[in-house]
Amino acid sequence: MLIYEVNLTVDAEISTEYSAWLREHVRELLKLDGFEGAAWYTRTETGDAIPDDEAPDGPRHWTLQYYVRDEAALQSYLDEHADRLRQDGVDHFEGRFSADRRILQRARTFSAPTATS
Repeated sequence: MLIYEVNLTVDAEISTEYSAWLREHVRELLKLDGFEGAAWYTRTETGDAIPDDEAPDGPRHWTLQYYVRDEAALQSYLDEHADRLRQDGVDHFEGRFSADRRILQRARTFSAPTATS
């Protein structure tokens, strides 16, 4: 399992319209073979405050994490679909958002110790 992560910064003035477009965009990706789920997060840029997506001003900072079955499925997306799907967002909202992407592959998992009675 890989996580394909997209970090978005969206102008506040278009956030409602962009949000509606993004929901459909996510649904389209989840139709692709190997895309098994997604999560949408609101984030802060500094990491020292709880995100507030209802703030009256300033850009919205969102992170989408797509759960992808394996490297082959992600490579298929990148080779066959990414350019078209990314361009759709640019065509609708050019200059009003930015996107940075990264791929996460689990190296280790840690668990909290269990309490003993």
